[in-house]
Amino acid sequence: MRTPLIAGNWKMHKTPSEALTWLGDFLPKLSDQNPNADVLLGVPATHIAAMAARAGGGPLGIAAQDLSAFDEGAHTGEISGAMLRDAGATHVIIGHSERRADHHEDDATVHAKVAAARRHQLVPIVCVGESEEERDAGQAEAVVLRQLEAALGDMAFSDAGQLVIAYEPVWAIGTGRTATASDAGAMASVIRDALKRTLPAVADGVRILYGGSMKPGNAAELLAQEDIDGGLIGGASLQTDDLLAIATAA
Repeated sequence: MRTPLIAGNWKMHKTPSEALTWLGDFLPKLSDQNPNADVLLGVPATHIAAMAARAGGGPLGIAAQDLSAFDEGAHTGEISGAMLRDAGATHVIIGHSERRADHHEDDATVHAKVAAARRHQLVPIVCVGESEEERDAGQAEAVVLRQLEAALGDMAFSDAGQLVIAYEPVWAIGTGRTATASDAGAMASVIRDALKRTLPAVADGVRILYGGSMKPGNAAELLAQEDIDGGLIGGASLQTDDLLAIATAA
């Protein structure tokens, strides 16, 4: 059995002090509800150390939203995996569609960042997903499989917990639109089958998340799909009660 993973992605929201106030509200609720899911928050790098210290190794984990492909050096503005790990992050989101679009990250860059995460014992949450145009053209599966293969390449994983995949159809991110549960589940199964071909020793245990306007009202239906093991949650993760409702639906 794969333990569900509910991973929030705060994107560029909340100051560090606002985040600590949020945690003060959320952590007691999380302890009281004790959902049957791992709960993780992907927060801006400025927040990680204070939030990880406040979470204190309890039921809430802290993730970074990006990392540098480089380990150190003359890379102004970049943040290395070693820095993130030392600050208290355990996971890092890589290849989110907003990074691919806004920062022109290509498949090679995503691959290099996955490799960097692994060098520093951070679990990569690798994002893959098609645009509306690609889906309408019947290319959704081909696009997702290309991104998956490029991100992982010939990497080896000795444990399923070393990798998370997030399927995020680009047309459903921040738009209020959501893939139907059956469509999302079908793509998750395509991803699982691809992992079985390339990483057969761990494929059955790798958690596959759905990312794309998951909310309390649709979480249970999406999470009921056989190969969907959680969610990468955007806007709903900013509200304590919404995030908790999604976690308890898992």
